[in-house]
Amino acid sequence: MDTQVTRGLRSTLLAHAIMMTIFALIYIFAPVLWGNLTGCLSNQVPQVFRLFGTSILGLAFASLLAYREASWDRIKIVVQMERYLNILFPIVLLLSLLFWDLPTIGWMYFIVLSGFGIAFNVFYPKT
Repeated sequence: MDTQVTRGLRSTLLAHAIMMTIFALIYIFAPVLWGNLTGCLSNQVPQVFRLFGTSILGLAFASLLAYREASWDRIKIVVQMERYLNILFPIVLLLSLLFWDLPTIGWMYFIVLSGFGIAFNVFYPKT
């Protein structure tokens, strides 16, 4: 029996693909400008942020490909990865904000990724 992907999960995948593409393109093409605007370290180590942006772009493509599928069995592994990744990232971000002097722009990432973590876990099929 093949379960279909719910509308909520499809919407979450699409929103994730769009948001991660935006973050990735900023890191890849404008890391120095972004660092100057936000105080993050991308203006000091732009090559590292370009690599990070490339990784984020890979996550965006995975979400986009999963969004295009109708069968739960074909996207299960991607959604499982997103569930855990979008819970772990906010935990590390919160620790970084509280204890390791991450610039305040980190709160935006914390909120966005926490939202995706919640959404991916809420819309994960219970079957």
